[in-house]
Amino acid sequence: MTPVTRRLLYVLSFEAIGILIVTLGLRLMSGSGVDQTGPLAIACSLVAVAWNFAFNTAFEAWETRQTRRGRSILRRAVHALGVEGGLLALLAPLIAWWLGLTLGQAVLYDFTLSLFFLGYTFVFNLAFDLVLGLPKSAR
Repeated sequence: MTPVTRRLLYVLSFEAIGILIVTLGLRLMSGSGVDQTGPLAIACSLVAVAWNFAFNTAFEAWETRQTRRGRSILRRAVHALGVEGGLLALLAPLIAWWLGLTLGQAVLYDFTLSLFFLGYTFVFNLAFDLVLGLPKSAR
Protein backbone atom coordinates (compact mmCIF):
# COMPACT_ATOMS: atom_id res chain seq x y z
CA MET A 1 0.00 0.00 0.00
CA THR A 2 1.38 3.39 -0.93
CA PRO A 3 1.78 6.02 1.81
CA VAL A 4 -0.93 8.20 0.21
CA THR A 5 -3.38 5.28 0.02
CA ARG A 6 -2.61 4.40 3.63
CA ARG A 7 -3.23 7.99 4.77
CA LEU A 8 -6.50 8.21 2.86
CA LEU A 9 -7.70 4.89 4.29
CA TYR A 10 -6.67 6.07 7.74
CA VAL A 11 -8.51 9.40 7.56
CA LEU A 12 -11.65 7.94 5.99
CA SER A 13 -11.96 5.03 8.42
CA PHE A 14 -10.99 7.14 11.47
CA GLU A 15 -13.56 9.81 10.64
CA ALA A 16 -16.34 7.37 9.66
CA ILE A 17 -16.08 5.50 12.96
CA GLY A 18 -15.66 8.78 14.84
CA ILE A 19 -18.81 10.22 13.23
CA LEU A 20 -20.86 7.22 14.33
CA ILE A 21 -19.59 7.42 17.90
CA VAL A 22 -19.95 11.21 18.14
CA THR A 23 -23.48 11.02 16.72
CA LEU A 24 -24.48 8.65 19.50
CA GLY A 25 -22.47 10.50 22.17
CA LEU A 26 -24.03 13.86 21.31
CA ARG A 27 -27.44 12.21 21.27
CA LEU A 28 -26.87 10.88 24.79
CA MET A 29 -25.47 14.16 26.11
CA SER A 30 -28.05 16.46 24.55
CA GLY A 31 -31.15 14.30 24.25
CA SER A 32 -31.41 15.45 20.62
CA GLY A 33 -32.31 13.03 17.88
CA VAL A 34 -29.87 11.37 15.51
CA ASP A 35 -31.37 13.58 12.79
CA GLN A 36 -29.71 16.53 14.56
CA THR A 37 -26.59 14.91 16.00
CA GLY A 38 -25.64 12.97 12.85
CA PRO A 39 -25.28 16.02 10.60
CA LEU A 40 -23.57 17.86 13.47
CA ALA A 41 -21.05 15.03 13.85
CA ILE A 42 -20.36 15.20 10.09
CA ALA A 43 -19.94 18.99 10.28
CA CYS A 44 -17.57 18.61 13.26
CA SER A 45 -15.58 16.00 11.37
CA LEU A 46 -15.23 18.26 8.33
CA VAL A 47 -14.14 21.18 10.52
CA ALA A 48 -11.64 18.93 12.36
CA VAL A 49 -10.10 17.60 9.14
CA ALA A 50 -9.84 21.09 7.64
CA TRP A 51 -8.42 22.56 10.86
CA ASN A 52 -5.87 19.76 11.23
CA PHE A 53 -4.74 20.22 7.64
CA ALA A 54 -4.47 24.02 7.96
CA PHE A 55 -2.86 23.97 11.41
CA ASN A 56 -0.33 21.28 10.51
CA THR A 57 0.58 23.10 7.30
CA ALA A 58 1.19 26.32 9.24
CA PHE A 59 2.98 24.53 12.08
CA GLU A 60 5.33 22.70 9.70
CA ALA A 61 6.05 25.97 7.83
CA TRP A 62 6.93 27.59 11.15
CA GLU A 63 8.94 24.55 12.18
CA THR A 64 11.13 24.67 9.06
CA ARG A 65 12.21 28.21 9.99
CA GLN A 66 13.40 27.20 13.47
CA THR A 67 17.10 26.76 14.18
CA ARG A 68 16.45 23.88 16.59
CA ARG A 69 15.48 20.72 14.77
CA GLY A 70 13.43 17.82 16.04
CA ARG A 71 10.27 17.68 18.08
CA SER A 72 10.90 18.17 21.76
CA ILE A 73 8.28 17.48 24.39
CA LEU A 74 7.61 21.23 24.60
CA ARG A 75 7.16 21.55 20.82
CA ARG A 76 4.83 18.54 20.77
CA ALA A 77 2.84 19.98 23.68
CA VAL A 78 2.50 23.35 21.93
CA HIS A 79 1.37 21.54 18.79
CA ALA A 80 -1.23 19.48 20.68
CA LEU A 81 -2.54 22.56 22.51
CA GLY A 82 -2.77 24.46 19.23
CA VAL A 83 -4.73 21.71 17.53
CA GLU A 84 -7.10 21.14 20.45
CA GLY A 85 -7.45 24.84 21.32
CA GLY A 86 -8.28 25.67 17.73
CA LEU A 87 -10.85 22.87 17.57
CA LEU A 88 -12.45 24.08 20.79
CA ALA A 89 -12.67 27.64 19.43
CA LEU A 90 -14.20 26.41 16.17
CA LEU A 91 -16.47 23.63 17.41
CA ALA A 92 -17.95 24.99 20.65
CA PRO A 93 -19.86 27.83 18.91
CA LEU A 94 -21.02 25.41 16.19
CA ILE A 95 -22.26 22.88 18.77
CA ALA A 96 -23.98 25.62 20.80
CA TRP A 97 -25.77 27.02 17.76
CA TRP A 98 -26.70 23.64 16.28
CA LEU A 99 -28.13 22.15 19.47
CA GLY A 100 -29.43 25.38 21.00
CA LEU A 101 -27.07 25.23 23.97
CA THR A 102 -25.25 27.91 25.89
CA LEU A 103 -21.61 28.37 24.96
CA GLY A 104 -20.64 26.99 28.39
CA GLN A 105 -22.64 23.80 27.79
CA ALA A 106 -21.11 23.45 24.34
CA VAL A 107 -17.60 23.84 25.77
CA LEU A 108 -18.35 20.98 28.19
CA TYR A 109 -19.65 18.83 25.32
CA ASP A 110 -16.59 19.67 23.25
CA PHE A 111 -14.25 18.97 26.18
CA THR A 112 -15.94 15.59 26.67
CA LEU A 113 -15.50 14.82 22.98
CA SER A 114 -11.83 15.84 23.19
CA LEU A 115 -11.26 13.42 26.07
CA PHE A 116 -12.99 10.68 24.11
CA PHE A 117 -10.85 11.37 21.03
CA LEU A 118 -7.68 11.14 23.10
CA GLY A 119 -8.43 7.50 23.91
CA TYR A 120 -10.08 6.76 20.57
CA THR A 121 -7.04 7.98 18.64
CA PHE A 122 -4.72 5.78 20.68
CA VAL A 123 -6.87 2.65 20.27
CA PHE A 124 -7.62 3.34 16.60
CA ASN A 125 -3.92 3.81 15.75
CA LEU A 126 -3.01 0.60 17.55
CA ALA A 127 -5.74 -1.36 15.76
CA PHE A 128 -4.95 0.23 12.38
CA ASP A 129 -1.28 -0.75 12.67
CA LEU A 130 -2.16 -4.27 13.86
CA VAL A 131 -4.46 -4.83 10.88
CA LEU A 132 -2.33 -3.16 8.19
CA GLY A 133 1.14 -3.40 9.70
CA LEU A 134 3.44 -0.52 10.48
CA PRO A 135 4.12 2.07 7.79
CA LYS A 136 7.50 1.95 6.10
CA SER A 137 8.67 4.97 8.12
CA ALA A 138 8.24 3.00 11.39
CA ARG A 139 9.90 -0.23 10.25
